[in-house]
Amino acid sequence: MLNHEQEENISELKNLSKKELIKRAKKFAKRYCVGDGKKFKLKDYPTKPKMNLGPEDKPMVKEALETGVEALAALQDILYAQDRWSLLVIFQAMDAAGKDGAIKHVMSGVNPQGCQVSSFKGPSAEELDHDYLWRCKKHLPERGRIGIFNRSYYEEVLVVRVHEQILSSQKLPEKLITKDIWEERFKDIRNFEKYMHRNGTIVIKIFLNVSKDEQKKRFIERVDDPSKNWKFSAADARERAFWDQYMEAYEDMIKNTSTDESPWYVIPADNKAYARIAVASAIISALDQMDLEYPKVSKEKLAELQDIKRALLEEK
Repeated sequence: MLNHEQEENISELKNLSKKELIKRAKKFAKRYCVGDGKKFKLKDYPTKPKMNLGPEDKPMVKEALETGVEALAALQDILYAQDRWSLLVIFQAMDAAGKDGAIKHVMSGVNPQGCQVSSFKGPSAEELDHDYLWRCKKHLPERGRIGIFNRSYYEEVLVVRVHEQILSSQKLPEKLITKDIWEERFKDIRNFEKYMHRNGTIVIKIFLNVSKDEQKKRFIERVDDPSKNWKFSAADARERAFWDQYMEAYEDMIKNTSTDESPWYVIPADNKAYARIAVASAIISALDQMDLEYPKVSKEKLAELQDIKRALLEEK
């Protein structure tokens, strides 16, 4: 349950100006931004928020998220109109961490014309005939748009690393599969994201940091709730046996691929509502760094618009 001070901080958001709201969002997101990952340790990032949010706080937290989504939608509208930058938001997490829900709730107010969501599961036969970045390259956002990746090329240094036998099915020449392959892939990814940044696509990566206990709780809910049965499979449960290996892989991945230009955000995900507010704040922060503004109209164009207005008013 929120204490009085926290309650006031959340409730006052709706009264803030757009400028002040963006400033607050950036400050909030910063606490979860890794930046340069050289010294990153996963144990330094909690799975639970410092705020103790209970069921009675849901209406207030919902209002805070809606306020954040409104600010995000306003920035996205300018991004679309300006048509210069694009934003790629990558979500990675263990099963049941809340990726789908975060994408659904945070992007709920965004104009569908300016946003595209791509989900990546196991690669197809066609995709295995190309390099591992190929299938993701095809879905990069156009200028003026926000692209959402639900999983991504980072699977190649996560699940493939935990289950190294997958490498043998990727049709790589044997001499290229060496002890250095993970370092080489980290380097490939850093260079790819640097290339995107140099061409106007800002990349941020979201790791929804859920605890093993919370995952267990959500798995049981998926079994007990008929409306969630479709979300769960035996394979999801089997992967829990590799939890420690995944945590090691995530730590090494973030350490080697988080940069100041394309940072990872490690967000506590044991509370879904809190995580969604943090995700919205990270996206707002990324959009704000683009110095977005609506295109300026020339004097000639303004004069033309006034002529059109006069003609419309004179219609009988």
